[in-house]
Amino acid sequence: MNAAAASVPASDRDAFRREFVEFAIRAGVLRFGEFRTKAGRLSPYFFNAGLFSDGERLGELGRYYARAALASGIGFDILFGPAYKGITLAAATAIALAGLGHNVPFCYNRKEAKDHGEGGSIVGAPLAGRALIVDDVISEGASKREAIEMIRAAGATPAGVLIAIDRQERGQGPLSAAQEVTRDFGVPIAAIATLEDILATLRARPEERADVERIEEYRRRYGIAPS
Repeated sequence: MNAAAASVPASDRDAFRREFVEFAIRAGVLRFGEFRTKAGRLSPYFFNAGLFSDGERLGELGRYYARAALASGIGFDILFGPAYKGITLAAATAIALAGLGHNVPFCYNRKEAKDHGEGGSIVGAPLAGRALIVDDVISEGASKREAIEMIRAAGATPAGVLIAIDRQERGQGPLSAAQEVTRDFGVPIAAIATLEDILATLRARPEERADVERIEEYRRRYGIAPS
């Protein structure tokens, strides 16, 4: 499908992103406190998509992903969900896209190739054409690099990466992990919401002032330079 972005006012896009942040907070998926990231940093917030763990919340999550995919401007023919969290996210997104009139196939990988039955490491639709990777976040980017290489090894084209939250923090250098993936592999990264959307949502809540201050301090230490 050719997912061309509609002409949507910036205020509507901002509202959509902040609605998602509110949803993630209500669901207990976006949490505040002290959490150690894969990069070894102590983060004042944590997003765990695995906690979208019932049908109602997973269905709503899929609808957010589907709307973000359509608004991203990325053309894609198939969804690819990297094991493990990406499997559920790609399936939920495919269902939501079908509900919006876009029936798109999806597939995912096994951690270990199967040597019996259908065999191989890819499950679902054939991995072909332009594949949109669907996952939760990008921390240091290693899993997305692995997914991109897997798609290319199958003879398909990595069209882009769709994530829930862009943490907008540095990867190996001055760029963010998302920007490094785009630089190294030439694929766009789209996110439902960003760290700035999280902060904008919390700033509207006077009772969250302490969390805002901690996140802003974390961003000063690890965030990317403003564009």
